[in-house]
Amino acid sequence: MNFRVDVWEGARIALTSLRSNRLRTVLTTVGIGVGVCTLLAIVGIIQGLNSSFADQLSKIGSNTLQVSKFPWVMNGDWWAYRNRKKLSLDLVEPMRTASEHVIAVAPMMFVNAEVSFQNRKLASVQTMGTSPDYAMTSSVEMAQGRFLTQADVDNRSSVVVIGAEIGKVLFPGINPVGHRILVDRRPYRVAGVIVERGTLLGQNVDLVVMLPYTAFQGHFGTQRDVTLVLAVDQQENVPRVQDRLTETLRRERNTKPGAPDDFAINRPDQLANMYAQLTGALYGAATGVGLITLLVGGIGIMNIMLVSVRERTREIGVRRALGARKHTIILQFLMEAASVSAVGGAMGTAVGMGLAWLVNYLTPLAAAVQPMTVVLGVGFSAVVGLLFGIWPAARAANLDPVEALRHD
Repeated sequence: MNFRVDVWEGARIALTSLRSNRLRTVLTTVGIGVGVCTLLAIVGIIQGLNSSFADQLSKIGSNTLQVSKFPWVMNGDWWAYRNRKKLSLDLVEPMRTASEHVIAVAPMMFVNAEVSFQNRKLASVQTMGTSPDYAMTSSVEMAQGRFLTQADVDNRSSVVVIGAEIGKVLFPGINPVGHRILVDRRPYRVAGVIVERGTLLGQNVDLVVMLPYTAFQGHFGTQRDVTLVLAVDQQENVPRVQDRLTETLRRERNTKPGAPDDFAINRPDQLANMYAQLTGALYGAATGVGLITLLVGGIGIMNIMLVSVRERTREIGVRRALGARKHTIILQFLMEAASVSAVGGAMGTAVGMGLAWLVNYLTPLAAAVQPMTVVLGVGFSAVVGLLFGIWPAARAANLDPVEALRHD
């Protein structure tokens, strides 16, 4: 009961003191608010980037593997990778039968080409030769029409599947299916339009044209590098399939025993690990800057509270003489410090969230503040106030009542 009375009375006295020194309170509040604002803005931007990167990785698929000459994360000599023997379409069937967990294998060949319809043109559009299995390896969904079929591949059909952006630009207000477009000045009939997918690692994947790989080779030649993408039935089976795939590829490519692999098997989690390494140091440094700013704000609170103790020495002496105990005085000053810090934290949180929103709205950088981050921001600022208020509170409680009463 006495503790509740002390809390209530301490809170009332603390708020009265803060109101009587408005300018000092505002300046101290701004100091801690700047610290929380800086920390939240930095954390918000980093959390947004992490969320955006995770969303983009999910478009690749966690249960996929890509086989190519070059690894996504290069640790060796680029020329050594460049001189590797090219992958071939003959590897598709051996890869498909490498494990019972493989559900699809698709080749991918790329070139940039001009795409046009009537008087509308798009330059340097990613043009890809692939097979029907690509729809399974990349979770492609059709907005209109159909995807490529095995009959298209077998007959070298002059058909294409286009990305959503291609459809918007070349066919505004028109259903593209059935129309003929020119790809590198050669006509192809549009078989379907893919559902909008957005960007993947900074590249607009809706600016794409897909051909049967047989038609692609007939148009652009057979010397293009081939990348093979493979889908696994369950994510937990990916490591097992990767081991089997390594054995199959070494056998099919006649790699000598003891020689290093002359191919790269790439997994999305490799990109995730690389991203974590690149951003880990940045996250730590940025968070450190925010914490240092909070520390400066905490020192400001301590300074103001020490001034407050000196100014209210006689008041403290009167209270002690009337029977106030040490812990009551400590509680009063701690609540005063925590109140200033919490208000500053709330203001800093609001401004920090606003800055993160502006960064997200006005720049290409993603920014998002999680609800728990907001709670931690306000809570941490209050803790800072408590920590830096301990010394002034203890100093106030330990004043000699008689000497305090003599203070002018």
